[in-house]
Amino acid sequence: MVFPIKILLADDHPIVRDGLRMMIETDADLQIVAEAGDGAEALALLEKLRPDVAVLDIDMPAMDGFTIVRELRKKRLETAVIFLTMHSDDDIFLAAMDLGVKGYLLKDSAVRDIVKGIKAVSRGEFHVTPSLAGYLLDRRRGAQEQSAALPALKTLTPTELQILRMVADYKSSKEIAAELFVHYRTIENHRTNICQKLGISGNNALLKFALQNKKTL
Repeated sequence: MVFPIKILLADDHPIVRDGLRMMIETDADLQIVAEAGDGAEALALLEKLRPDVAVLDIDMPAMDGFTIVRELRKKRLETAVIFLTMHSDDDIFLAAMDLGVKGYLLKDSAVRDIVKGIKAVSRGEFHVTPSLAGYLLDRRRGAQEQSAALPALKTLTPTELQILRMVADYKSSKEIAAELFVHYRTIENHRTNICQKLGISGNNALLKFALQNKKTL
């Protein structure tokens, strides 16, 4: 890593950029080389200066953060991107991760977390706001469990698959039993067998699996 780490800041609120500059410049290893007030300006500066790290707001005039990242990928520019945003909802966070954004920090992050994040992504590492880190780990763990369990779907009987689809529709064992004209304990036994075949366990594990894989059932 070459110091200082060159950084571009992009946010459409000057007061936010001023605050970020003050935070970042407390570390001698970091250097802000440019600032932008909208997405189009940010992209032009990124192409011209090619900084090590871009700290971008998601919502900006002219061009949003997601579009900027897509353009960087098209142009094969290697600037590492951190989204510094107010958005803590899952969909936006996951979309950023899928796009290859290296860092995702909330605007209420502590100074040391912002500085740490910039240094981490400049090394090619991944960094997210601590409050979202647990979610990311749960997502990865869930994806691993799903990928391991999906081949086991082929071992389920037609009746077990039918029950699994009904579970995905939030139907209880008694409701499923009523529709299939069997005792609810029979459905409970089927649910136990399905979990064993899929290699899943825990409270609501079958419901979670059914919902996550509903389109493939």
